[in-house]
Amino acid sequence: MTHKSGNTSLHLRPEEIENESFRIIEAEAGKHDWPEAEWQIVRRAVHTSADFEYVQSIVMSEGTVEKAIEALRSGAGIVTDTNMALSGISKPRLNSLGCTVSCHIADPDVAELAKVEEITRSVTAMRKAVANPDNRIFVIGNAPTALFELLRLIETGAARPALIIGLPVGFVGAEESKNALASGSHDIPFITNIGRKGGSNVAAAVVNALAILASGN
Repeated sequence: MTHKSGNTSLHLRPEEIENESFRIIEAEAGKHDWPEAEWQIVRRAVHTSADFEYVQSIVMSEGTVEKAIEALRSGAGIVTDTNMALSGISKPRLNSLGCTVSCHIADPDVAELAKVEEITRSVTAMRKAVANPDNRIFVIGNAPTALFELLRLIETGAARPALIIGLPVGFVGAEESKNALASGSHDIPFITNIGRKGGSNVAAAVVNALAILASGN
């Protein structure tokens, strides 16, 4: 006996589902002021989260997309604050661009140093990440402490990223850390959002959107 479902999405290929999702987003988002390239990033954030608030809350510094594409095409190393963001980032396009993606949060030396210094592993992982000059794109989707520490390292001259994707989520420090990034006082290209929302999945989606643009697809 053959089961017939009224849900036509069961019979769509993955690319068809994505295309239909984007069609729905375009229709429901309505008019907006995002230029085409920037919209690709915002749309991916909405697609990943099913949250249209990102259409209004995402903030990018001027020329960020062009600078991000340039960094990716030059093989910039990407470092994330969580393994969840690391897992969510699509590797094939980045590999073709010569980009590596890493996360140090679970490194034994990071855990040991955090314990000795009585600080969070997110802070210690960020310090380890900036010590590698190949790491030029920093993707923070979870820990406000990681973003605060990265901004501090920039202020001290220990770090000079090509791009910061700062989308930490939560009730303690998340909004404040993103406000500090969005102030533009560090003169670093950035993509962030205003408010408590964010997350590793959204941060990974932003990277994936940039990778698509950088690979010319």
